Amino acid sequence: MTQDLEMKDRSTPSNSVSSAVPSTLQHLKEIASLIETGSYSKEVRRIARAVRLTIALRRKLTASVISSFLDYVLTTGSEAHAKLSAYIPKDEDHEMEVDAATSAIQTPAKHLLPEIEIYCYLLVLLFLIDQKRYNEAKACSSASIVLLKNLNRRTVDVIASRLYFYYSYSYELTGDLAEIRGNLLALHRIATLRHDELGQETLLNLLLRNYLHYNLYDQAEKLRSKAPRFEAHSNQQFCRYLFYLGKIRTIQLEYTDAKESLLQAARKAPVAARGFRIQCNKWAVIVRLLLGEIPERTVFMQRGMEKALRPYFELTNAVRIGDLELFRNIADKFATTFSTDRTHNLIVRLRHNVIRTGLRNISISYSRISLADVAKKLRLNSANPVADAESIVSKAIRDGAIDATLDHANGWMVSKETGDIYSTNEPQLAFNSRIAFCLNMHNEAVRALRFPPNTHKEKESAEKRRERQQQEQELAKHIAEEDDDEF
Repeated sequence: MTQDLEMKDRSTPSNSVSSAVPSTLQHLKEIASLIETGSYSKEVRRIARAVRLTIALRRKLTASVISSFLDYVLTTGSEAHAKLSAYIPKDEDHEMEVDAATSAIQTPAKHLLPEIEIYCYLLVLLFLIDQKRYNEAKACSSASIVLLKNLNRRTVDVIASRLYFYYSYSYELTGDLAEIRGNLLALHRIATLRHDELGQETLLNLLLRNYLHYNLYDQAEKLRSKAPRFEAHSNQQFCRYLFYLGKIRTIQLEYTDAKESLLQAARKAPVAARGFRIQCNKWAVIVRLLLGEIPERTVFMQRGMEKALRPYFELTNAVRIGDLELFRNIADKFATTFSTDRTHNLIVRLRHNVIRTGLRNISISYSRISLADVAKKLRLNSANPVADAESIVSKAIRDGAIDATLDHANGWMVSKETGDIYSTNEPQLAFNSRIAFCLNMHNEAVRALRFPPNTHKEKESAEKRRERQQQEQELAKHIAEEDDDEF
């Protein structure tokens, strides 16, 4: 008995491995059937669901599974089969397992739909990128783009938008992003002429990313302002657009609009898109500091973001204190991080804010102080610190940052008594901005509501009510799956 049990225990791993490969292949066959059904019925939502299911299977894709799937859906010896099979390495052991597992399944008629062929390109491209074979991924994505230019079918748009993204991503991974800028512009023009709004969204974001990658902010703003506008179809693409818009506005010194765009992008981003949300928060923190605001501590304590936002937390602390020496030390300490995040130039702009904050603290603490002591407290390490302190104080008084006067004869800064802030209009302005934000959010929520037609004219039966509730649950499930999809 013990020997029999040992033999069974030893045989179970091989059985589990052999059964795991066909299960993934079977899932891909079901996805192909779903794409075929969506193509014949012109239902784009089925093809969108097929793409989401593929992303969920991405980690299980192997060379043998993809090779078997290509043999299943494409005609052996066809041009598409020959091209795609060339990217898949041959593995005899896995082929024997797949053949043995699928020998009992009869091979149906080959699918000749363009959607299936485009889907095969997407599947192979995902596999090549995961295997870090970036040069082959570039060749595969370029071949798929050539094929897409000759296809004008709305059922292809969902798969095409994914191919556009991975086409740009494969060139970005190899450092050749500038090579495809003209091709992306041509694809955006084609998508506009074909009224492919999802493709326009995706390609516009890819072009903005392309321009921003090379710091071409003026060209990015010109393209964004001239591009056609319409209602967003994809939450992910809308979040990316808001993030790129926030970056452009930040560089153009439009900090208020930049803050709104970046915070909205961080709020709308799915929880699973942690890296994207970290980038949004990094830029939002810098923009808020440039506006003279101090971000709340909870911003830096979000789950999974503490380590990534640590340099920006220390930077915020230096700006809040107004310590110029501490600010310099932190900027030097995390210079590599800031350069990687491409926020180093923005942090250089913060120096003026640090000086202004320190000067505001001095004016509150002292009713009268000499300019030499101001320069010492601000830690100005210039050739003539007193003259620099005098010009800084003069500019702060002129801009309204501090309420003080300058005695040039004696070299003093005389602060005026601070009045009651509640006797001014500042509380009213603060409440007005909060109320406007809440009303704007309410209006957006009302515009996003959807009502079935003729609900005010006829009363629905119990059966129709159940059917409507079931459809609403399915729609909510699809939206949740899309939000949790790879960002």
